[in-house]
Amino acid sequence: MIFSDVLRGICMAVADSIPGVSGGTIAFLLGFYEKFVTSVNDFLMGSFEKKKAAFPFLLKLGCGWAGGFLVCAVLLSELFDVYIYELSSLFLGLTLLAIPIVIMEERDALKGKYQWLIFTVLGCLLVPLMVHANASFGAVDLTALTPSLAVILFAAGALAVSVMIIPGISGSTLLLIFGLYVPLISAVSAVVHLEFAYIPALCIFAAGVLIGLSLCTKVIRVCYARFRPQLIYLVIGLLTGSLYAIAKGAETLSEPLPALGFETFSVLFFVIGILVMVLLHWLKRRAEKSAE
Repeated sequence: MIFSDVLRGICMAVADSIPGVSGGTIAFLLGFYEKFVTSVNDFLMGSFEKKKAAFPFLLKLGCGWAGGFLVCAVLLSELFDVYIYELSSLFLGLTLLAIPIVIMEERDALKGKYQWLIFTVLGCLLVPLMVHANASFGAVDLTALTPSLAVILFAAGALAVSVMIIPGISGSTLLLIFGLYVPLISAVSAVVHLEFAYIPALCIFAAGVLIGLSLCTKVIRVCYARFRPQLIYLVIGLLTGSLYAIAKGAETLSEPLPALGFETFSVLFFVIGILVMVLLHWLKRRAEKSAE
């Protein structure tokens, strides 16, 4: 069981490290999503007995996640400079197919609630606005902290961890929208290689993650219970808008490159991204049929 929970954490870390797939999706597909969310809520907000009961599971899961994420961060940071366009094409495939999957999965909640399509429009508009707002500051240097950058890092950490635990939504995509995905992945890799100048920025981001994690479980439950159609329509808009953010991902490198275009687009990696999402959806369907 120890190895199983650690392996689950590794699988979640792999998903959380790339835009388009969330750790929450993996937890759902592997059949421990409810246990994960309940354990997090019990550990952060529950009684001492609940904290004590939840701790062993979360410790094993967390160790697997931390190890898996560090490995992925090092690998991805090495690949970005050389294969940024292939990776962007892969992320596009993952995210593009996530949109109809979310619609299909939530069709009952969305049916007849078309007045809330305004949230989809807002989501689509919000992402390009955020991308251009961040672009006006140029490439992000996490070794040169400013008060405004610290606030952005903290807020991004809180928001990213909140959406990471929701099936179908990727926190990495959100970081990409903020223009922080590549800098943060590179910073984690740099710290692994004993470049400690990035530690203050990562600590601020981690503080945001902890605060977000302590609040998100209850907020998510309330939103899903009371405002589910609005939330799902907003998610669809954000996912659609994030396609633009992914295409602009090359501009967030430490040495910015031109945005993804027709000449640099990789059909092969785009198709691989689509196939990965198809496989995940098929596994989810299979798990649901097995549970019936």
